[in-house]
Amino acid sequence: MAFLNPGDGVLTPNPGYPTYNSVSKLVGADAVAYTLDEKNGWYPDFDELERLLKDRRETGKPAVKLMWVNYPNMPTGADASMEVFERLVAFGKAHGIVICNDNPYGFILNEHPRSILGIPGAKDICIELNSMSKSHNMPGWRMAMLASNAQFVQWILRVKSNIDSGQFRPMQSAVIEALKSGKEWYDRMNAVYRSRRALAGQIMEALGCTYDRQQTGMFLWGRIPEDVSSSEALADKVLYGANVFITPGFVFGSAGDRFVRISLCCKNERLETALERVLGLEYRV
Repeated sequence: MAFLNPGDGVLTPNPGYPTYNSVSKLVGADAVAYTLDEKNGWYPDFDELERLLKDRRETGKPAVKLMWVNYPNMPTGADASMEVFERLVAFGKAHGIVICNDNPYGFILNEHPRSILGIPGAKDICIELNSMSKSHNMPGWRMAMLASNAQFVQWILRVKSNIDSGQFRPMQSAVIEALKSGKEWYDRMNAVYRSRRALAGQIMEALGCTYDRQQTGMFLWGRIPEDVSSSEALADKVLYGANVFITPGFVFGSAGDRFVRISLCCKNERLETALERVLGLEYRV
């Protein structure tokens, strides 16, 4: 609402968090999908981005004003490099596109947390979001942050101040305490996620799925076997045959159809139960 008028273009990742598309539609903007490909490390293809902008110019459509990026990435678990961030900043500046990096997974199973705002000059064109929900196990508290240049922040506050009137003070105090956590707290948290990821990996392997062991964040993303017709078919077979739900990748966009996602929010005991059920399943579709 702060940056877009009806008809303006918004670049959204495919696969990607579905809300990037839905929130764009809510304000009447035109969501323009750009592809994230496993062969490209789940990074944007900048040649494709240039073609998408050229197509809009040639067809007389309003310009792209905003681009959503999400690193570490959900659902793919891909971590960003500073080189990719540098290219995104340069791309945004070259075309006058606001780059918004949604970054709630930076501390989870990630030895090198990065911010797009670490690139010189990034604040001129970039916004970064983060959330206590993911980084500090505080879902439902609705405590988050936004960082950018002073002008962008003022425009956003103008909209936000008409939507809500602030957060409960005791929760703000709790967040301050949480942010004082030292490295040992994050190490303990990641040890828990690491054990869950190992179990999720066993579930993937039991289903014949392949996955990148270097993924970050609180999900595991895996490619389904070639002889399975679709992610939806595999998810249905596991759901109805073993009473276990795994997320079919098509819900994140067409580029996710050959993949499934397992959440690491489940405790080990539940993941162990899921593994036992899947091991007993004739899952081939």
